[in-house]
Amino acid sequence: MTRHVTVRLSSGAVRGRRVDGHLFFQGIPYAAAPVGELRWRTPAPAEPWSGVRDATVPGNPAPQLAQPFEAVTSLDEDCLTLDVTAPEETSEGAGKPVLVWLHGGGGTNGTATAYDARRLAVTGDLVVVKPNFRLGVLACFGYPGLADSGTFGLRDQQAVLRWVRREIARFGGDPDNVTLAGESYGALQVAAHLTAPASAGLFHRAVLQSVFSVLGSTPAHLLIPGVPALPPRWSPVAESQRFGAAVAAEHGWVKPGSDPESALAQLRRVPVKDLLQTSGAFIRPAFGGAVLPLSPEVAIPAGRFHRVPVLLGTTRDEARFFVGLFADAVGNPVTAEDYPRLLAEAFGDAADDVATRYPLDDFATPSLAWAQICTDRAWARPTWELGRAFATHTDTWLYEFADRDAPAPLPLAGLPSGAQHACELRYQFDVAGTPPLSAAQRRLADRMNRYWAAFAADGDPGRDDLPAWPGFGTGHVQSLAPDRVGGTDYVAEHRLDFWERMP
Repeated sequence: MTRHVTVRLSSGAVRGRRVDGHLFFQGIPYAAAPVGELRWRTPAPAEPWSGVRDATVPGNPAPQLAQPFEAVTSLDEDCLTLDVTAPEETSEGAGKPVLVWLHGGGGTNGTATAYDARRLAVTGDLVVVKPNFRLGVLACFGYPGLADSGTFGLRDQQAVLRWVRREIARFGGDPDNVTLAGESYGALQVAAHLTAPASAGLFHRAVLQSVFSVLGSTPAHLLIPGVPALPPRWSPVAESQRFGAAVAAEHGWVKPGSDPESALAQLRRVPVKDLLQTSGAFIRPAFGGAVLPLSPEVAIPAGRFHRVPVLLGTTRDEARFFVGLFADAVGNPVTAEDYPRLLAEAFGDAADDVATRYPLDDFATPSLAWAQICTDRAWARPTWELGRAFATHTDTWLYEFADRDAPAPLPLAGLPSGAQHACELRYQFDVAGTPPLSAAQRRLADRMNRYWAAFAADGDPGRDDLPAWPGFGTGHVQSLAPDRVGGTDYVAEHRLDFWERMP
């Protein structure tokens, strides 16, 4: 039975739902709509409202065009809202741990609504906050004279964290016990906040799930077959501004000879649908300004990050998602004839060494061989290196989600899905349209949520009623699978001794 519940915030009252053992609020504004003159500006405070605001319907997703991995389309820039999920047995000032979840989606796509947090909130006795924030060209666009170029998505997330500090006690949360968590692109944002001066003190633990290449570049084809070598995930602000100016000129968005002020005025009038055609080119947060003075690639190994406990990890078969979606599913699987060329373009003179360590005879198909190389080089090695950088300065825990029978985010014909990228999310959240978990998988999901909740509570995932999880300082990596939860030899499984010597 659904009942309504009202919470009074500093900006006005909101009416949510009390249902199935939890409280649920949607579409709460945490900042003003970034439209018109507020496009590409630091988020402004939300306008107060009178009466009781309905918080039982989702807020708008950030503007985005549908992708093969995400069917959502949105053209409405009024998107700076968040959802709150809390256990039913809570009250103002209850002091429950808070988890702020930053969704993934490649930097161009995704929405908070996709992740139903009721199990995580109830099992973990947590208050879960899920924001929408600007993406793509509206988040990482730079232009000469544009303040905060390339960091508007990060600014939005800082506004979320400040909202949590002001308001979360009204939902039973503890503003002094906040975990910032994210997956994939969301985890990349968490890495940025770990080094962002203005994020200091706004969160107290960090979770990075399947974060991609925080500390370096990625050889050709290792994210998506056919895609060239990727630059670091962070862009110098001057480069961001030059690139934005070039794109604006190429598309005729700015009249030739315009001064910076009039050029920005013209850009703020460009229809959002036109801007979104370029969104995939604007997914690298900019450093060198006030938000990110240093690239996280430099700051984290140097120990220049906020000293909070860190939990991070990968799935066992990360890259099967990308090889399956962008190669096999479009009728262009990796073939035995392709294999030497891909290796040569990715690894140059070291290609023969890689081929020796990953012979095609060891794999059912060339696509699976390539997916294993991509998983090991582009996910496992960078995560191991990132974990070591964190562990030098703070308490760190590393995991590997290893259920190779997990329901796939996108079932792909012709390629066994394994424990591919994003499949662990179905264990933490209820995600519409995905197959149900088996009884054994539900037990694993319960364990995972209790681990994450324990970490959110006190910075250590260990619990007396769960298998032990030693810290990464011992070299321990916790394998998470229905038939076994415990340590795994991550170095051997992903050939990390070999990859440390490779490009």
